Amino acid sequence: MLASIRSASVIGIDAIDVTVEVDVVPGLPSWTIVGLASNAVKEARERVTAALANSGFDVPSRRITVNLSPADVRKDGTSFDLPIALALLAATGAIDPAKLTGLMVAGELGLDGSIRPIRGTLSLARAAARAKARLLVPEANVAEAMLVRSRGVATAAMLATLVAELRNGGPSPVSPDSMAGASSAAGAESPDFTDVVGQASAKRALEIAAAGGHNVLMMGPPGTGKTMLARRLPGILPALTEDELLEVVAIHSVGGLVMPGTIPSRTPPFRAPHHTISLAGLIGGGPGPRPGEVSLAHRGVLFLDELLELPRHVLDAMRQPLEDGRVVIARAAHAVAFPARFQLIAAANPCKCGYAASQDGRCQCSTTDIERYRSRLSGPLADRIDLHVHVGTVEIAALGVAPNEESSAAIRDRVAIARDRQRTRYADLAGAWTNAEVPGRWLLAHGGVSRDAHAQIIDSARQLGMSARGFHRALRVARTIADLDGESGVGASAMAEALHYRGSAMTRGN
Repeated sequence: MLASIRSASVIGIDAIDVTVEVDVVPGLPSWTIVGLASNAVKEARERVTAALANSGFDVPSRRITVNLSPADVRKDGTSFDLPIALALLAATGAIDPAKLTGLMVAGELGLDGSIRPIRGTLSLARAAARAKARLLVPEANVAEAMLVRSRGVATAAMLATLVAELRNGGPSPVSPDSMAGASSAAGAESPDFTDVVGQASAKRALEIAAAGGHNVLMMGPPGTGKTMLARRLPGILPALTEDELLEVVAIHSVGGLVMPGTIPSRTPPFRAPHHTISLAGLIGGGPGPRPGEVSLAHRGVLFLDELLELPRHVLDAMRQPLEDGRVVIARAAHAVAFPARFQLIAAANPCKCGYAASQDGRCQCSTTDIERYRSRLSGPLADRIDLHVHVGTVEIAALGVAPNEESSAAIRDRVAIARDRQRTRYADLAGAWTNAEVPGRWLLAHGGVSRDAHAQIIDSARQLGMSARGFHRALRVARTIADLDGESGVGASAMAEALHYRGSAMTRGN
C-alpha cells in the first residue's frame, strides 16, 4: 500500500516542500530510502524502526521504499523521521491516510518514540504558511514556529500519543495563550557604559555607529578598554522589529542557536568569535551549508577582537558581505544565500607587542615590523570601515574615582531619536532605515548637505585621496551626526567630525 505526507527540507534559510512517500509491498524484508538523502536521513530507518516497536506498533516484515520528492533536491537533517513514521503507519493501515491531509510534519524520533527538537523550524513554518497547511512540530519548537502567523501549529511529545490523536480527529492546534508562560531567550543584561572611565571619543564613535549602523575600528594599546567598549554596544541599540526578529531567528534556527522551548529575544545579536576562526566559520560553509558568524550577526554586531591576528584571507572575505549585506555560498549542485547585514566592530593593537604608541620605550618593534603588522588589514577592507578611533591609555588615578559616566539608557534614548528621524526621512525608500544603507548620491541630493559641508568634504577627499566609497561613507556618517545633534541639515561641524573619524587610527595617535 502507498501513503504520503507533506514535509519540507531546509536549504539555507528557506524551506522547500517535500512529499514523503512510503510504499509497503510483499517481498524480502528491506528498507530503501531514495530521493537524494544524506546519511542523517538514511539513518532514519533505524530510528523509525526502533521508535515504532517501542511505541507498540508492528513493523511489517515487507519491502519498504521511502521516496523523498522532489528527488533532485538534497535532503539533510533528522526532521524526516516523524513524517516517515506516520506515512509508514498510514501505508500499513494503522492510520487513516486521510488524517494526514493538510498537515506538514517535521520532527526527530528518539528510540523510545519521543519526538525531539529539530533545526530550521521557522523556515518550516514559513513554508507551511505559504502552502496553507497546518504544521506539526516537536513541543520544544512550538514557540519558534508560532512566530509565523499561519493556519495553526500542532505538537505532540510522543509518537504513540500523536497516533492516538490522529485516530480521534487529529491533534489540536496550540493556543497562543498557552505560550504566555514560556520563558524568554534573552541573555544576561548588557553591561552599562557607566563602567567605562574616560574614552569620550570612543564612546561618541560607538554612539554614532549605533545610530547609523556604521562600522568601527578601535586601535590602541592593550588594556585600554577596547573590548569593554565593544561589549556595551548592544545595550544602546534599538530592539529588533518583528520582521528583523523573524530574519534573525530563521538564521539562528538553522545554525542551531535557538534554545528549544523559549521565546526568542528582540535584543540584536552580538557575536564575538575567537581570532583563530576559520574562513568557513566566519563566512559560512560546511555541510548544508551552515551560516557563518557574519550571518549569525545579521541585524546585530560582529565584534572581531585582535583584528590583525586574523589571517588576511579570512579578513578580506568580509568585503562582499559588508558591501552587499548577504553571503552566497556556491556548491557544485546549488548556491545558498544567507543574509549578512551586520555592524563590524573591530579592535586591534598598534603593533605586535601592542605598545607602539607608548612613550616609555616598551615597544621594541621596528618600523618595518609595525608596517608589516598593520598591513594585515588591507586597504579595501579598511575603506569599508566608517569610523577609525584611537583608544588611548586612561590615567590610573582616574580609575579610583567614583563613576560619574553617562549610562547606556541615556545614550540609547538619543540613538532611538536619531533612528526615528532616519525612518521618517527614508520612508519612501526600499526599507532603508539607517544612514549606512542609503545611497550616497541620494544624500547629496536630498540629505540637506549645506554648501560649506559639501565644499569641505570635496576638499578633504582630494587631500586624503578618498575613494568614491570612502567619500559616500563619510557623507553618511556626517548625516548620522546631524541626526544625533537634532539638525535637519548637515553642517560644517558635523562634516568635520565625520572626516576626523574617517582618518585612519592606524596612523593617528599611534
